[in-house]
Parts: sequence; structure tokens; C-alpha cells
Amino acid sequence: MIIDRYIMREIIKPTVAVCGILVFIFGCYMATRFLADALVGQLPGTTVILLILLRIAIALEVLLPTTLYLSVVVALGRLYKDSEMTALSACGVSRGRILRPVFFTALLIGVIVAGLSLFIRPWAYDKYYRLKAHAEANFDLRRMNDGTFYETENGARVIYAEKVDKQQDEARRVFIRTKRDDTLQVIYAGKANQSIDPASGRQILIFTDGSLYEFSRTGEAGRVIQFEQSAMPLEDKNELHLKYRVKSVSTGSLARSDDSREIAEFQWRLSTPLATVLLAMLGVPLSRSSPRRGKYAKVTTAVVIFAVYYNLSALTKKWVEKGILDTIPGIWWMQLLLAGLLLVLLWPPPILFFRRGR
Repeated sequence: MIIDRYIMREIIKPTVAVCGILVFIFGCYMATRFLADALVGQLPGTTVILLILLRIAIALEVLLPTTLYLSVVVALGRLYKDSEMTALSACGVSRGRILRPVFFTALLIGVIVAGLSLFIRPWAYDKYYRLKAHAEANFDLRRMNDGTFYETENGARVIYAEKVDKQQDEARRVFIRTKRDDTLQVIYAGKANQSIDPASGRQILIFTDGSLYEFSRTGEAGRVIQFEQSAMPLEDKNELHLKYRVKSVSTGSLARSDDSREIAEFQWRLSTPLATVLLAMLGVPLSRSSPRRGKYAKVTTAVVIFAVYYNLSALTKKWVEKGILDTIPGIWWMQLLLAGLLLVLLWPPPILFFRRGR
């Protein structure tokens, strides 16, 4: 038990430390993305903080397995460097004895990752998409900056104003492009202001002295309308129409689905905790090195293996979504490949010993 606790502590300490650093870096990266929108008035400050926290919760699904895997390689690599592994072996501690604390640590982290993948991931994505849609629907002409493009309605509408007079609550030389299923509408107006429609209570944009250009994607003739004044309703924040995104669908719904995209997403969520355990166990043979090489000797090899595995897994998920690869085995063949590599490294076939001997 003392050996188990010692090895588990040596693995968990760098896992927590490195994961914390990566979360901080990722949070800073997301902050730069969202703060840019906040500075131009697209996102309120409180919404930015919530969006960052949601993205961090989503990222933990990948960050935790990655840091655990690398921590196993580094922690056990240090034991090899300090000849502690040699001492343990001399005391009769077998390879299986070393695998046991690593497995239990991986199992603990795997349970956390399972919760993140199966429940937190879809919940966080759903909240994330709703917050962004709500922020876009809560458009305010007075928050616009001169010469800046703004997107609303999930990018279906782009608004630009050359000059915004916040004292008079109006914008000048306004350009708006709106995409619908079969039409593209462009409005250019000399002046615009925002008001509330007394009949419906919805926010509307009122354009003065402008032109409306409408183009059809079905081959029908376009049209041009000159107007002195025209009104455009903005998206009602109480009636948000969210786009379908498979990442925000609950795991229970995915389990009952026959759609290839939803099956691929379901398999991805199930495979993440399994990959957490397999990668951690793979770190045991990868950490093996001579004392002279140092504890970071195998980190490069470990990073390359992880990069290949992760990119192939993402590619396989795309293939399943598009129907290029059958849903059975789906993305599971990557887990089988990872398990096969683990078995070969832990218990090399006799042919490898024969070649080494020669």
C-alpha cells in the first residue's frame, strides 16, 4: 500500500499542476477571443465570463486525459532516472505491481472524464450556444462602434455602420446583409435608429433614405426597392431559434438515434473515459529508460503517439459522421489499436526478443 500511495501521489501531483496551467492558458486564449467581441459591444462582460467558464468545462474532457498520460510518463521516468525502479525491482516489486496504482489512478480520472464527456459536455455546449444566441439577439445599435461589422442571428445577418452617433441614438451610412434559405438581401441606408414596435413589442431598426437589393439563389430575377423609410424586426430574444448542433444533444437522445452524426458523437463520448485509462497505462512502458537519459527522455515519443492517436480519432469520427466508415466498429477501432499497442509494449512478442538477441 505504501508503494501504491507513493506512485499515485507522484502521478497526481503533476497531473493537477499541469492541468491547472493548461486551463489557465486555455482560459486566457478564450478570453482574448471573447473580449474582442465585448470591446466592440457585441457581448456583455458577464456573458464573456460565463462563456469562458463553459469552454473550460468542455476542454477538461481532453485536458485531463492528456495531462494524466504525460504525468505518468514523467513521474515514472523520474523513478527510472533516480534508480528507484531498479531498487523496487530488487525488492521483488513486479511490473504488475507498478501497473496497479497507475490503473487505479487512471480509473479515478476516467470516472471524472466520463462525467465530463457524457453529461457536462452536452450541457455546457447547450448553455454556450444559448448564451451566444441570446447575446446576438440582444442587439443594441447604441453599442456599435464606427466602422465595425456585427453578426446577429448566428451569422445570418451582418450589420455595419460607418458612423454611430450615440448622443442622438442613430447610425449613419448603414449596410446590412441578411441571408435566408433562398435569398440574399442587402440594405443600404443613409440613416438608421433602433426603436420598439408598439404593436408587437419587438425591437426594430428603422432605416431612412435607402435602397433594398434582393437576390434569389433559385435563378429568379432580383429586385431593387428605393425607400424613404423602412423597418426591419430584430430577432426576439424570447423566441430564440437555435441551430441544431449534435454536440449539445443529450447523451440519452444520442443513444436512441440512428443518425450517423449522432452515433459518431455518442461513440466519441463513450470512448473518452476508456481512452483515459488506456493512455495512462500506455505511459508505463513508454516511461521506461536508463538512469542516464533523464525523466523527460520519453516525453517526445509520448507526445508524438498522443498526437497521432488524437488526430486519427478525430478523423475517424468525421468518417463515421459522413458515412465513409460504418458505425460498427465506428471509432472503436482506434481504441482497439491503442489497446493492441499497449499489450505489445507491456508484453513484447517473442519475435522481438529474438531480433534483439541477434
